[in-house]
Amino acid sequence: MKKLLLSTLALSLGILVNASIYADTTLITNVNGYTLDSSRELQAFTAIQFTDDSVDRVFTEDEELPDDVDTLIDGEGQTLLPGLIDAHGHILSYGLSLLRADLVGTETEQEAVQRVADFAEDNEQLQWVQGRGWNQVLWDSNEFPSASSLDALIADKPVWLRRVDGHAAWANSIAMELAEIDRRSEDPDGGQIIRDEDGNPTGVFVDNAMDLVSSQIPATSMEEQKFALNTAMLELAKQGLTSVHDAGAGSSVIEAYKQLLLDGPLTIRVNVMLSAGDSYYEQRLAEGHYRSADDTLTMNSVKIAADGALGSRGAAMIDDYSDLAGHTGLLLHNPERLEYFMRAAMYAGFQVNTHAIGDNANKVVLDNYEQLIAETNSRGLRHRVEHAQILRYEDILRFAELGVIPSMQATHATSDKNMAVDRIGDVRIQGAYAWRKLIDAGALIANGSDFPVESANPFFGLHAAITRQDKNNEPPGGWFPEEKMTAIEPFASFTIDAAYSGHQEDLLGTLEPGKKADFIIIDRDMFAIDESEIWQIEVEQTWVNGQRVTD
Repeated sequence: MKKLLLSTLALSLGILVNASIYADTTLITNVNGYTLDSSRELQAFTAIQFTDDSVDRVFTEDEELPDDVDTLIDGEGQTLLPGLIDAHGHILSYGLSLLRADLVGTETEQEAVQRVADFAEDNEQLQWVQGRGWNQVLWDSNEFPSASSLDALIADKPVWLRRVDGHAAWANSIAMELAEIDRRSEDPDGGQIIRDEDGNPTGVFVDNAMDLVSSQIPATSMEEQKFALNTAMLELAKQGLTSVHDAGAGSSVIEAYKQLLLDGPLTIRVNVMLSAGDSYYEQRLAEGHYRSADDTLTMNSVKIAADGALGSRGAAMIDDYSDLAGHTGLLLHNPERLEYFMRAAMYAGFQVNTHAIGDNANKVVLDNYEQLIAETNSRGLRHRVEHAQILRYEDILRFAELGVIPSMQATHATSDKNMAVDRIGDVRIQGAYAWRKLIDAGALIANGSDFPVESANPFFGLHAAITRQDKNNEPPGGWFPEEKMTAIEPFASFTIDAAYSGHQEDLLGTLEPGKKADFIIIDRDMFAIDESEIWQIEVEQTWVNGQRVTD
């Protein structure tokens, strides 16, 4: 049956391509369709009609279907949903991660080292051995790794391995030698060199200290960037994502996207956040928003990082970490610099999306927003806090009050549950990953994954949001289950609410007349199966702009 459907679709796609210069109307019948309507209520439908890249209408079971369409496709009863939107991912990093040593899921430091050594052996042409995904919290030692373990197997090439959250990295000795790092090296502002009891660098660098080593790595060429972006976008489409908010890209990456556009629409829609650290920040702001003619590339926001991550203890906390006395994390910018980035963007008419994980970072960001939104009259720009991970109760209330959107990632909760309480204790955890509290206080949540930190699979996020459990459906009943979302809320947060958070709700997020024909076909009914199975859903087809983009 599946093969028959694929053959039918392949034939219809050929018709679409050959008649692309004409308006072509397609009707997909016999589907188990779901979308949200203008009232955010779940609407079921059995057929969808679209012309070229735009939805004409959906049909319910009792409605008469047209007989004058150009292309008719039998959906064979499969479930059809609006394309899912990831409101926070890192496309270039994801693409590069697919081309580097994968350390996700390693259970010991030695296992991670062996994976790197195997990767280096298979890729002898590489000048630098790079990888990503280690997480010491999952290791029995629960300790940061060391350069010495890498040196034992790879001593002839520099090695650079980013932690899973991207806020710490692990180097071997030759990499540190190239960067001239020794015990006399000073910690940069907003960064930390991890040292042993004698003050010697161990090989781990946190947040801004990573630049000391990464600056020695040859820059990724334009062609390499384009290849990585294309690789990533195709893989993201296969997982059911039709649109992604790229959380921080510099001028070079933006140019790579624009060059890819010369060959036609991007595989998926990308809403790029201009990185505040870009060398041409003011110039890019002065140029204004960007929107491609086909709506596959948009830039109307900036990305600022206020602090680090919880796992590497870089998240900026008001009080000491519960598991490290005297340490409160890192603010990555001094107050003047942070305010400059925000004010410049707001006055230029750009939405400001600021990474904040610790309760101090969130307070600082919201304090700045409160002042600057009033100064610039920019509430309508829908400024965001990326992650909004650990919040004081009084700051939870400020999101709705200020019209600020918490852009959150459900799988962060289910990944962090093994260490979050250790890091911040039993009291502060009550305001962490607080989806229910934020929604009940009137905030609108845009959901995502933060790939490659987490899996890009949106069904992992949908499952985590509803159950507060990982893929093993642990812990029983959910981790702090009082923060669960309802069945409809996460669906909205990956569709219409994510679209709203990018000023694209008139184009994306629901299958309504006039909106883009972006949709996916999946292998089971997510609203009928047991919630414990949602993460197992597989995507059969992904369509963007009325064109099928995956095999």
